[in-house]
Amino acid sequence: MPATLRSSSLAVAAVLGFTACAPTTRKPLTPADYPRTRPELTRYSETSHYEDLRKFLDSLRALRAPLVFGSIGKTNEGRDIPYVIASRPLVSTPSEAKRLGRPIVYVQGNIHAGEVEGKDALLALLRDLSFSSKPNVLDSIVLIAVPIYNADGNERFAAQSVNRIEQNGPELVGIRPNAQNLDLNRDYVKAEAPETRASLAMFNTWDPDVFVDLHTTDGSFHGYALTYSPSLSPAAVFGGFYARDSLLPVLRERMRTRHGFEVFDYGNFISDEPPARADTSVREGWATYDARPRFGTNYYGIRGRIGILSEAYSHDSLARRIASTYAFVSETLSLVAEKAVAIRSLSARADSQPLAWGRSPDSLQIIAIRSELIATPQMMDVIKEDLEKTGDSSLTQPGVPRGSRRTGRFRTIRMAVYDRFTSTLDRTPPAAYVIVPEDTAVVTLLRLHGIRVDRSDSAWTARGEAFLIDSIITAPRTFQGHHEVRLKGRWERGLQTLPPKSFIVSTAQPRGALVVYLLEPESDDGFTTWNMFDGDLKKGGRFPVTRIFDLSRHGRAANRRTSASTTQPLPN
Repeated sequence: MPATLRSSSLAVAAVLGFTACAPTTRKPLTPADYPRTRPELTRYSETSHYEDLRKFLDSLRALRAPLVFGSIGKTNEGRDIPYVIASRPLVSTPSEAKRLGRPIVYVQGNIHAGEVEGKDALLALLRDLSFSSKPNVLDSIVLIAVPIYNADGNERFAAQSVNRIEQNGPELVGIRPNAQNLDLNRDYVKAEAPETRASLAMFNTWDPDVFVDLHTTDGSFHGYALTYSPSLSPAAVFGGFYARDSLLPVLRERMRTRHGFEVFDYGNFISDEPPARADTSVREGWATYDARPRFGTNYYGIRGRIGILSEAYSHDSLARRIASTYAFVSETLSLVAEKAVAIRSLSARADSQPLAWGRSPDSLQIIAIRSELIATPQMMDVIKEDLEKTGDSSLTQPGVPRGSRRTGRFRTIRMAVYDRFTSTLDRTPPAAYVIVPEDTAVVTLLRLHGIRVDRSDSAWTARGEAFLIDSIITAPRTFQGHHEVRLKGRWERGLQTLPPKSFIVSTAQPRGALVVYLLEPESDDGFTTWNMFDGDLKKGGRFPVTRIFDLSRHGRAANRRTSASTTQPLPN
């Protein structure tokens, strides 16, 4: 690998910014010859710095590992974000990968840079798979690994007691946000960080069937080496349900029987959470996190693909956290290889069943744009560790409340498990949304999400609906630099007169569900939430996005319709 990773524009980073290492016929390496990660070299007392990771990838290249190396883009501070492609035969472009007819799996580590084991486990797994001479998952899938997504945050090293107070080592770790102080796992809708924009470009270019995001949980003291989650949004009607019902239960069993790790659905004990997180009448239960697509795996499910969240247990040692993450990713890749036909078919179904107005009611896909935790949970066995009071607040353990200590005693308790969400507001997709000509920033962001946007030549009319705003609810406190907005109002049907140069966003495209989620004014995590329409909002006014039911009327009214991909500039 060159001293500096080659970079390119976001739109073509995945196909131009790489160097390939072809297989070699020399004597196969033995594990004793393998390069070692920084945790392996330091007996798991330290994690990799950015330069450690680059040197490790350099060493794989020097040993002619059959891998492709590249950069998905640059961070805010100008660091390249490396990616590695592994498959047998080796591929270096999306078209080559598609011709193999295999699932493409995108695994990302270090989105929160203090959560370190995903980064180091992914490096070790890449090494072991690529140097193995025996048949393995690389014969059945294409793996894209991004081990250090938040490279800037990784380099903000400080004591674990400062940067990750609930984590059991290593002593020095990076920080949660990027250099802009943005939480990259809250940025997938608004896409303000260069890291997010680079990631979306990779999604659009390579179109992975499965996205795995590697984290470390902090919070409850439970008995699991790792917790996991599918896409939680009810709008993730393809990959979300399939991962929850068909993949993750199998992974749970294999982690136990093959590796000796107990794993479970991600969550925290309700007794450890603020009252607003769950029904306060429930004294003991287990509740998952948030279903909104600002979170990467939720977002990826709404794109019509499979998203899987992995959360190593922060109270375990670094060595155990790396081992459990390594095993989970390895088993995930193996299971995807086994289920290749079903997973590829699922992706094809998601793309071939776009939303469209005018279908029979039975075939219309209803999109959930707001949701809440289920009211009727499952009763399941959950493993909990007992803490005991010491009576001495000066005695502390990493991540343990003052005056308490871990006992190593675990109990299995039957309790309510809130592991999924139900819709509180559904929307039937129109044929298209029409955006006023002035909202070019919205159109730019839609295209960044891989959504096709067309444009009309002339004024035209169509049957449709306009949203009239009854109230604007603005959050008093900022979150990620924004005062989040929520609208209440009503849709009124009628003949809509639309100006020339209007932007038309059809829902009859592969990411039609995402179109609905982003553009509906009452969505709980759309463009309205993130202030994209603030200049056009007033009580009693009309929302600047219109629904239309009949695109054929537009087709007759306009002389020409231009189509723009995610990489084309905006029309003047």
